[in-house]
Amino acid sequence: MRGRWLLVASVLAAVVVTVATTTVLILVDPRQPKAEAIKTGGLAGGAIVALYALWLNDRRRRTEEARHDLESEKLGLESEKAADERFARAVELLGNEADQVRVGAMHVLAGLAHTTPRYKQTVLSVLCAYLRRPFEHGAIDEKPENPDQAFFGKKREVEPAHDHEMTVRMTAQRLITDMLPWGEDPDESPYQLDLTGAKLVHFRLEGRRFGRLVARRAQFYGITQFEEAELGKPALFSGATFHGRVNFRDGKFDGGISFQDTTFKGEVNVTGARVGTFLHVSPQPPAQLVGVLEVLAGTAFRNDPAGWALTGDGQPPAGLQDHVQQD
Repeated sequence: MRGRWLLVASVLAAVVVTVATTTVLILVDPRQPKAEAIKTGGLAGGAIVALYALWLNDRRRRTEEARHDLESEKLGLESEKAADERFARAVELLGNEADQVRVGAMHVLAGLAHTTPRYKQTVLSVLCAYLRRPFEHGAIDEKPENPDQAFFGKKREVEPAHDHEMTVRMTAQRLITDMLPWGEDPDESPYQLDLTGAKLVHFRLEGRRFGRLVARRAQFYGITQFEEAELGKPALFSGATFHGRVNFRDGKFDGGISFQDTTFKGEVNVTGARVGTFLHVSPQPPAQLVGVLEVLAGTAFRNDPAGWALTGDGQPPAGLQDHVQQD
């Protein structure tokens, strides 16, 4: 209704402007042809109609944009609802007895983290929680002939269900690695991993960039890779055991490292690795330590690093060993 009145008003205004312009022109210059005056007045009146048409077109455009925004918002809400339902269903399937179903559920979660970034940390936490579940397997619970080849070494009598569960867990480990940013990936979110008490086999985080890693009392079997990993927050290995080799080569642990009560049964390579913020080493250094660990200036030492090969500007304060013993 409002648009109709505006149209009528615009037409009337155009007529008034046409008549007024024509009259003024004739009065100002009576000698000019009346046809020219009428033509000029018509152009003035047409300008009023043109302005109304422009306003009406702009109004329609804004209305269309508002409608489009509402539809986009509706689709977004529907998409979020569908994603929430997919997430809930996939988490539910992680408890399924069939290992194929659990593997499929993990891939659904990983796909959801890729298409819906707000889920990435949640999916990482869910996969880490799965790896923290109690797990037994003869190839790792018994002392393998070659600790670096855990699970792939000498064949032992293992219950099929344990082998199937190992496959599921290896899938979870791989998906965690694949989801973390690496190299020149622009994703800078400080993702967190909580693997407290987990049993990890051939765990690989080389080149990945993330925030905090909590691996207290974790059991690392086979070769563990942290080469060129970058952590902006603490890496906590307190009470953990590395049954095979562990590679920290060229890693950047600027948030600090805790090796409190950590057991190293194989080679530890720290060549080119650096640590900042704090360093808490195990009282008993690794028997097979390769390379030298760089300690950044301002790094706090939680205990005396005697026996560890260190370099850099960060040095333990004089008398730290006596202080620690008094505590």
